[in-house]
Amino acid sequence: SHRFPVARARRTAMVLFFTPRGNDETKHYIYMGRDKVENEDLIKWGLPEDVWFHVDKMSSAHVYMRVKKGQTWDDLTEEELEDCAQLVKANSIQGNKENNVWIVYTPWANLKKLPRMEVGQVGYHDLKLVRRIKVEKRQNEIVNRLSKTKREEYPNLAAEREAYDKEVREEKKRAFREAENARLEEERAREADREARDYKHIMDGEKMVTNKDIAAKYESVSDYEDDFM
Repeated sequence: SHRFPVARARRTAMVLFFTPRGNDETKHYIYMGRDKVENEDLIKWGLPEDVWFHVDKMSSAHVYMRVKKGQTWDDLTEEELEDCAQLVKANSIQGNKENNVWIVYTPWANLKKLPRMEVGQVGYHDLKLVRRIKVEKRQNEIVNRLSKTKREEYPNLAAEREAYDKEVREEKKRAFREAENARLEEERAREADREARDYKHIMDGEKMVTNKDIAAKYESVSDYEDDFM
C-alpha cells in the first residue's frame, strides 16, 4: 500500500487556438480559454511574449496574442490588433450586441492577480502599459475567418512554462559563459601585449651602448664601426 495518498490528476485546461492574418510571415497566433476557470490557468501560466485582450468594463473572454520570443506588443500588426479586437468582442455577451466598444490590451506580465479577486478577474500593475482600441461594429468576415481556423487543444500549461523558464536560464548561462570567456581572452591578450613590451624594453636596454663604453673598448669610432659591421 502507498504511504501517501495518490494526488488526483489535475484537470487540463482546454485552450482554443486561432490563426491571425499574416501568420505565415509573423508566426504569431491567438489563443483563449473556454471559460473563466480556464482563464485562471492562462493568467497563471502565460509567457512574456503574450499580449492580453479584453472588452473594457464588460465581461468577455480573455484573448491572447503570442508573438515570437524576443518580440513585444509593439511588433503586432494593425491586422492582428483588429483580429484580436473582433474576436474578443464576439466573445462578450454584452459587447457582441453593442457598437463602439472599447477593447483594452496589455502585456501578460502587466496583469495583476490578487487572492481577493474573483475567478477570471485581473487588474494591472501599471495603467500606463494599457492601450485601448475602439471597435465600431462586429465584422462578421473577420470573426468567421478566425472561427474557421479554431482548434481545441489541452496543453500542459505548467510544463510549457517550466520548459520556457528553463530555456531562459540556459540562455543566461550561455551568455554569461561567453562574456566571461571574452573577458578572459581580452585579459590574456593584454597580458601578452604587456609581456611583449617588457621584453622589447629589456632587449633595447641590453643593446644600448654609450660613448664611454666605446672609448673604453675601441681606440677610435671607426674601429667600433668596423667591429659592428
